[in-house]
Amino acid sequence: MQFEPSTAPRTDTRPNGKPGVATEIAAAAPGRYRVIRRNGKATVFDKNKIKHAVTKAFLAVEDGNAAASGRIREAVDRLTERVTGALVRNLPDGGIFHIEDIQDQVELALMRGEHHKVARAYVLYREEHARARAAHKGTARIANAQPVLNVTLPDGNIKPLDTERLHKVVNEACRGTADVDPEPIIAETVRNLYDGVHEHEVGTALTLAARTLIEKEPN
Repeated sequence: MQFEPSTAPRTDTRPNGKPGVATEIAAAAPGRYRVIRRNGKATVFDKNKIKHAVTKAFLAVEDGNAAASGRIREAVDRLTERVTGALVRNLPDGGIFHIEDIQDQVELALMRGEHHKVARAYVLYREEHARARAAHKGTARIANAQPVLNVTLPDGNIKPLDTERLHKVVNEACRGTADVDPEPIIAETVRNLYDGVHEHEVGTALTLAARTLIEKEPN
């Protein structure tokens, strides 16, 4: 559902005289509201991004043609209106939303609309992205905490140590193993490397790091 600008004031009201959803949506004019993203940057609020996120959640549980379904489009538009209305209701004169607050409202609207499977898909989507962000931060933390180390390849060429790949390899090895934290293994491996280390020695350092930690905490 598209909301076109009008020269006449909106008169949509609830029975109690308070502004209705259409009025609240119209109030969310471009530039009046901004969103603080996780990196701290502020962007202009765009309700179409909410619509896109809700559509993706429906597609996760519906078949591939769901986006073309009139039923789905109506549900997405209705939910987008509810989320936007809930957000602007407490900030009628404009203001700032945090990205987590917007996502909480989307989740709440899906549950209240009894779209429970879609809500679950949306929750899983948020959790997946949270894990990805955490993994990225872990890699960045290792890279920033250690000086840049170079690795000598078999052909004699030198390249920087690929800490992201190291992090991925250790995480894959620890997956499915209860109570094993990959971070200490990675940190111990990097600690035992030196600038110009030969490529095969990186694997050796990784094995020794894991063995050392196992000896310290055999359980």
